[in-house]
Amino acid sequence: MDDRLRRTSKFLSYVLRHDPDALGLALDPGGWVEVETLVERARVDGRPLSRARIEQVIEAGEKTRFALSDDGSRIRANYGHSVEVDLALSPTPPPGTLYHGTARAALSSIRAEGLRPQSRQYVHLSPTPDEATAVGRRHGTAVVLSIDAPALHEAGQALYRSTDTVWLTRRVPPTFIRCPESSLPGS
Repeated sequence: MDDRLRRTSKFLSYVLRHDPDALGLALDPGGWVEVETLVERARVDGRPLSRARIEQVIEAGEKTRFALSDDGSRIRANYGHSVEVDLALSPTPPPGTLYHGTARAALSSIRAEGLRPQSRQYVHLSPTPDEATAVGRRHGTAVVLSIDAPALHEAGQALYRSTDTVWLTRRVPPTFIRCPESSLPGS
């Protein structure tokens, strides 16, 4: 993704996940907003945005961060919200293992409290260690945690498949998390 599209993606993430008020937008309960309203409000705010650029961001993204409605009139973020939305996802039985990328500095808190969504609605999990590593690198030295997803599911914790690369859950207690040996103190 080129720099211009990356900046647009970050802007869309900010507005659609965290602060729709920044443009005077009102997301519907599912997190959707009219594309034309978003484009118009962005232009008034001095940001060059068009339907074509939005479509380029969606096509160029390595993760499916955004979705257009079936008729193409509305857009929403698929995950990562700090504002309350109902993505209308159904609980889905997970694969054998899911992964969470984090920074080494967060490990003591995670070992004590498990994974919590912090300022977001959900904890984000990845289907592969490589994807979790990429997420963890954004926060410092990456550590990839393995999550016993079937046991978590059996214990009554709902898991949702948001996209091909993102699974969501409200919390992961420490008993379902395995840290790599190399992340233990003295390693």
